[in-house]
Amino acid sequence: MTGVDRWSADDALDALYAAHWSRLVRMAVLLVRDVGTAEEVVQDAFVAMHRRWGRLRDNDLALAYLRQTVVNRSRSVLRHRVVVDRHLRSMDPRRSTTAPSDTGALDKARREAVLDALGQLPDRQREVLVLRYYLELSEAEIADALGIARGSVKSHASRGSAALRALLGDVWKDQS
Repeated sequence: MTGVDRWSADDALDALYAAHWSRLVRMAVLLVRDVGTAEEVVQDAFVAMHRRWGRLRDNDLALAYLRQTVVNRSRSVLRHRVVVDRHLRSMDPRRSTTAPSDTGALDKARREAVLDALGQLPDRQREVLVLRYYLELSEAEIADALGIARGSVKSHASRGSAALRALLGDVWKDQS
């Protein structure tokens, strides 16, 4: 986005929206496991960026700011879900909560298995894997988006990949 510093917030956000909306939503879906919520998270990120456009130090980092905002807002959604789920279970312990899954090109059973396995990972490992393998971000971009060191990105990716292999081993063998 070279030369964005000359753009107004409206023009810059229009360009970012057109170029990156769908990828940011897909990333959020992998984090929050719900298309509607993911769209809200991304929309809120764009609104927040619009409000802060004048304070953005380097407008060329706007996409990184959006990614970080989507990750942070996804975390908030997940924390909120835990609180709501805990409250609902305390009211009715027999209540089962399952998050809706998105549909797509992958076989539904595999998609659900991967999403379930991702959901079992610690937050940071899940975030690193989504940013690396879904958005194909570099270690440096992931480190910037999550506010962690590059070495931490490598460590979380390695541990998360190993955990996914263990969790998905039988699923991949059964459906190959």
